[in-house]
Amino acid sequence: MDVPHLLVQLVVALACAGAATVLIPRQIPGQLVGLFLVGFAGVWLGEWGFGLLYREYGLDHQLLRWQIQDVLIVPAIIGSAIVLYVVTAFLRWGRYS
Repeated sequence: MDVPHLLVQLVVALACAGAATVLIPRQIPGQLVGLFLVGFAGVWLGEWGFGLLYREYGLDHQLLRWQIQDVLIVPAIIGSAIVLYVVTAFLRWGRYS
C-alpha cells in the first residue's frame, strides 16, 4: 500500500463513516478521530467481506464494484455501518450493565 492509496482510503473512510451515521443515527465516540477509526475499520471490513463473498459465492454486482482509486465505496459504507453499530452497541451494553 502506498501513501496516495492510504490518503484516498482515509478520505473515503471519512465519507463512509458520515454515510453510516445517516443510516444508523448514533453518536460516534471520539468525534473526528472516532469517525476516522470507524470509517477506516469499515473500509477494511467492507473490502474483506466483499472479497469473501466474491470468492465463496461468486457475488459480483455492478453496484458493489463502484470504486475510487481501488477503494470500493458501497462495501465500505456497509462495513462502516456494521462497525458503527457494533461499537455503539458494546458501549451502551457496557454502560448499562
